[in-house]
Amino acid sequence: MAQNPFVPALEQLAEAPIPTRFGRFELRVYRWDDPDAHPALSKEHCALIMGDLRGRRNVPVRVHSECLTSEVFGSLKCDCREQLERAQAEIAKRGFGAVLYLRQEGRGIGLANKVRAYALQAEGADTVAANEQLHLPVDARTYDVAAAMLHELGIESVEIMTNNPAKVEALQRLGVVIERRLPVLIPATPFSAGYLETKRRLMQHELPSSAPASGPPPEPETSNDRKRSLAS
Repeated sequence: MAQNPFVPALEQLAEAPIPTRFGRFELRVYRWDDPDAHPALSKEHCALIMGDLRGRRNVPVRVHSECLTSEVFGSLKCDCREQLERAQAEIAKRGFGAVLYLRQEGRGIGLANKVRAYALQAEGADTVAANEQLHLPVDARTYDVAAAMLHELGIESVEIMTNNPAKVEALQRLGVVIERRLPVLIPATPFSAGYLETKRRLMQHELPSSAPASGPPPEPETSNDRKRSLAS
């Protein structure tokens, strides 16, 4: 990988082993000062690492942006949690790799703006139109910190786990050597189908068509529904 001119802005703050259901990873926390980032976004980013990566090529890497709603609260509106878990599973299968977890909630607009966009989506707007109605960028994410972390980890080249060609191009412009793109295809649900189809049509993500059926999606199943189903 070419020398990254932004490395001096990257500061490692902490490191510790972390056991997960996918295996044992090393968790490193970095601080990255980006004066252009939305003020609601954290300056602390994470690298979840398995194996000795320094000097390695063809390292499986997922550059993943934070999604509190799916990863913590279990929202079904997107596939973010499933993509994160799929990446961890792939790394564990190979025995080496990294997830770079960037604190870019809501594609870089912050949590409150993301929830405002959700409110507009509940009224019928898609994810792109909702941001535009709020006079916000459709995708405000940047990947300088990811390139800096890859440089600091000594990774020579990556196999990038993403469906987003724009992410690949952005990382390449920052000097990241990408050997190939690994799709992370998560089956659409009635709740995520519209979102995934919008990403395919309007944001050029490499996804299969998941156009939702007409009519609103069903209500999520509750614990009482499951109990009634088991009793029937």
